[in-house]
Amino acid sequence: MKSTDSPKKMTSNYGITKVSLSLGLFLAIRQIKRSSIGTTALIVFVMTLTFLNLVVVYGILVGLIQGSVDVYKENYYGDVHISALPKKEYIEKSPEIIEIVKGLPWLEFYSARYSKSGSVEGTYKERIDYTKKANVAGGLLTGVDPVKENNTTNISKFVVEGRYLTPEDTDGVLLGANTLKKYFDIDSPELPLLENVEVGDKVRISVGDYTKEVTVVGVIKSKADFDSRIVMLDSSLRSLIGRTDYNVNEIAIKIKPGTDPYLVKNALIKSGVGNTASVQTFEEGLPKFLKDIQDTFAVLGNLVGSIGLVVASITIFIVIYINAITRRKFIGILKGIGIDSVAIEFSYILQSLFYAMMGIIIGIAVLYGILVPYISANPINFPFSDGILVANLGETLIRAGLLLVATVFAGFIPARLVVKQNTLDAILGR
Repeated sequence: MKSTDSPKKMTSNYGITKVSLSLGLFLAIRQIKRSSIGTTALIVFVMTLTFLNLVVVYGILVGLIQGSVDVYKENYYGDVHISALPKKEYIEKSPEIIEIVKGLPWLEFYSARYSKSGSVEGTYKERIDYTKKANVAGGLLTGVDPVKENNTTNISKFVVEGRYLTPEDTDGVLLGANTLKKYFDIDSPELPLLENVEVGDKVRISVGDYTKEVTVVGVIKSKADFDSRIVMLDSSLRSLIGRTDYNVNEIAIKIKPGTDPYLVKNALIKSGVGNTASVQTFEEGLPKFLKDIQDTFAVLGNLVGSIGLVVASITIFIVIYINAITRRKFIGILKGIGIDSVAIEFSYILQSLFYAMMGIIIGIAVLYGILVPYISANPINFPFSDGILVANLGETLIRAGLLLVATVFAGFIPARLVVKQNTLDAILGR
């Protein structure tokens, strides 16, 4: 007997649940249709702002550092980077390594650079009082092939004054913006900067006991490593420092789009490059401080987003609670005529989901239709990076899901509180 009763009971319970859900859907649609258009629009607007807060604030904070990372990669480091081994001043057997690099089938461009610590002195011809500190700035003298460098890093677009180097500029230099006080105005005795130096002026560069008078042809402001360097022709720097072996200090490699940088790295190591040089992909060579800042800003973005999620939940809670309270009599009548409490609670959950879904849909349209394209075309100009909006679709959908989950709970709890009240008290308004 027990075995026959149990299936019947299960069927009955399933039928009640199905009817309850259908009734809940009907009540939710009816309630949304009869609600004020202004009120509905306001709630949807709040949900849209909440969704954008979850995504955009996080995206801007992460994009602030991502902008620096992208500039570092595209305009200095490259996809794969070859540098000197620890305790070595330069890359040994550089000419052989460059030939290997040139033979890579994935190579798009490369730039081999010489570098040496030195200084640059301005207004030295006008100096009268030698008891006062000279107008000198320290920096890394970097020798490049201007054509190969520009092909690899597109550095010429960051010349903010004057012009880019040409192969004929044997006595010309580009000054990084961070060597000039008018671009990097910091008063620190430990960081001397050039003053009153303009494009066309003569300056004197020094490496150890060697000096050379050169002309400033331009100023670079890339928000990357070149901003702290003095850039000149590779032949001029090689001559200045007396390097006759053609051993360079670093090689930046730009590979063809879609190529796995680890494939290129492994190919170089198998070719023997790893025996005399350090080979790293961009991800491996990213400075630790940038990685730490990335992680920190990601945490801050999630924290701000979590606050926004709590605010959204409270907003939905208040809206649903006020709605349910003002309709206590109606809820009581529904319960009195036999409408299941599950149906009533489900109707309010559906209303909450409706508001959230509308806000998310509008938010996604604004995000990918307006904000991402606009900020991509007009990066936010921070002092150390061109900030972008990072909005990966996968992460965006995860945040949308979190908002929906929070909305379900925020809609269920107030509805549950009101529905649990005594039916007669609700009808009589007591």
